[in-house]
Amino acid sequence: MNATVVSSSRLSSWTTEELKNEILALTKDRDADPLNKKVLFYKEQLVPYFEELSRRNPYPIVEDQVPVVLGVWTPVWSTIPFHDSLPGRIHNQSYQIFGDKGYYGNIARYAPGNQSNFLQKLSSLLVAYDFMVLQSFAVRDGQWCIQNVGIEQAFRRRNSALTIDKAEDWFTSVVEMRLDAKKADLPQELTLKNLDRNTVKKFEKTYLASPKFEHLYVDENFRLVKTQREEKQRPSYTIAIRRR
Repeated sequence: MNATVVSSSRLSSWTTEELKNEILALTKDRDADPLNKKVLFYKEQLVPYFEELSRRNPYPIVEDQVPVVLGVWTPVWSTIPFHDSLPGRIHNQSYQIFGDKGYYGNIARYAPGNQSNFLQKLSSLLVAYDFMVLQSFAVRDGQWCIQNVGIEQAFRRRNSALTIDKAEDWFTSVVEMRLDAKKADLPQELTLKNLDRNTVKKFEKTYLASPKFEHLYVDENFRLVKTQREEKQRPSYTIAIRRR
């Protein structure tokens, strides 16, 4: 991939909407790329756009960001490794939901082979795997505090899409059950159905961490997020757009 250098002085003359639209255009249909390719793409193409938008963040104070992010978002491009730890993620059925009770759900549908025309014809007979990582969120010392608190799974018919309504209903029911039961935090050893132990171990390493979480830019409809699981790990970047 050839690097395209965009000068800061050129980008500084763009409107904020032009910058956001260009980021979305550059990353369109690229979220399914291999992780190493996306990391390189970020370094070679996206850095100047992220840097320019971060200078224009309309909500730099974290406390002010909380009411802005409440609702449903879809990550349209991300370098977070766990997003594709399982095969067959359906990108337009992936959601980030911030609720008003201090919980945050990362939800995705996985349907291996969903691009196959032959398997699409058999969709009524096949099962999809819906996966939710439930996290609590708060603001402490002027920073986001994100803590993994639970994992939920569901097996559903593949021909019934995981819509925004269904994702919200699932998230709400899980949060209400957790509040009613005053459930403890995520156990030190996960029990996940129908996943091999090696895959479960990968999830444990990720979800037992307390990731750093920062909005480089956030407004009512667009978010640039930087996360980092551990100090020595490279940061990950996510572009999210509001769905509701």
